[in-house]
Amino acid sequence: MRTKTSKQNKINVVTLGCSKNIYDSEVLMGQLKANDKDVVHEDENDEGNIVVINTCGFIGKAKEESINTILHYVDKKEAGEVDKVFVTGCLSERYKPDLEKEIKNVDQYFGTHDLPNLLKALEADYKHELLGERLTTTPNHYAYLKIAEGCDRPCSFCAIPLMRGKHISTPMEEIVIEATKLAEKGVKELILIAQDLTYYGLDIYNKRALADLLKELVKIDGVEWIRLHYAFPTGFPIDVLEVMKKEPKVCNYLDIPLQHISTELLKSMRRGTSSEKTIALIEQFREKVPDMAIRTTLIVGYPGETEEQFEELKQFVIDSKFERLGCFTYSHEENTHAFALEDSVPEKIKEQRVSEIMEIQSQISFDLNQAKVGNIYKCIFDRMEGNNFIGRTEFDSPDVDNEVLVDASKHYIQIGQFINIKITEATDFDLYGEPLVS
Repeated sequence: MRTKTSKQNKINVVTLGCSKNIYDSEVLMGQLKANDKDVVHEDENDEGNIVVINTCGFIGKAKEESINTILHYVDKKEAGEVDKVFVTGCLSERYKPDLEKEIKNVDQYFGTHDLPNLLKALEADYKHELLGERLTTTPNHYAYLKIAEGCDRPCSFCAIPLMRGKHISTPMEEIVIEATKLAEKGVKELILIAQDLTYYGLDIYNKRALADLLKELVKIDGVEWIRLHYAFPTGFPIDVLEVMKKEPKVCNYLDIPLQHISTELLKSMRRGTSSEKTIALIEQFREKVPDMAIRTTLIVGYPGETEEQFEELKQFVIDSKFERLGCFTYSHEENTHAFALEDSVPEKIKEQRVSEIMEIQSQISFDLNQAKVGNIYKCIFDRMEGNNFIGRTEFDSPDVDNEVLVDASKHYIQIGQFINIKITEATDFDLYGEPLVS
């Protein structure tokens, strides 16, 4: 590959968006490494003369960030600071013709299923034998494990099926091989991801097989925590709760985006559920696994959302006391079912509603955290930041949930280790503690 700069070829992979994109970037980097390519992830000094941008195209703000990142590296290319810019991922899958027309100085655009072609453009061969081989970008002790691609759900607001295609489960034996290799490299926490974990197995085993998969993964030596992300509420396989309750390696944690509680809006969203069914499901979770931490996400400002429906949502948050909660404004996405509806809630009202929900959640989180003071929790530590070691309980996922802070001037903690911590103080989203001396 000829270059204009005097730099030796180094490929800098830049990842935007969710954990699924992180996983895809890691697979790409593993392939490049196997081809003896010099590859880095989000190089701080921007030393890579070849840049691959793995984009997100989910909602408006994510698309804007992706476009700004592309423009940033195109400017660097025009200034002679990089030689080539390639774009892949969800935004490129969804808007490739538009991007090619509007941002012409990108060398080539690729979609979400174009890995072999992207590798070819990077003068690398796609190696089919690299089952589970990837260059992880997370700290050594945890890793994302994608168990399926795509989504068959018909949610009216969501463009993911446009970008990721239909649901395709990864065979169980392949997942176990990949998880075993990760454990051999020192990974202690597996974070299972997919667009919908609960759909796993329906396409290849003719049944929901997430519980069966968990039973296989807990057998792997070295893995101590298995965390579940992105479960769909409709048709939730209750046998997963039995495994969670029985198996100490499966964290008492579930990420289950509920989106709303108004039956009328849930119907318009094509979620296949109702207010009564949603409340009953949460009650079932609490009954079967009483100390489970439930993370959910909500959408406000969906077309036609009235003040009464928003008040219903607020009351639901107050009553449910979710351990973890995120709230987002509705994004009007072309080619989705909801795009035919009028985006009727003003942006200012959407933002105000997010603030109101998060203010309620802040108080809930504060109260729940205060109840943890004096208790002892097994924590894993991810990093040192400022004057504190930063860790998590089994009820917390990296980057999105609460953190446990330990004063580094008083205590030393090895990153990636499990330590029992006594909680001494708590705020709305942080816990402070001291390690127990064995």
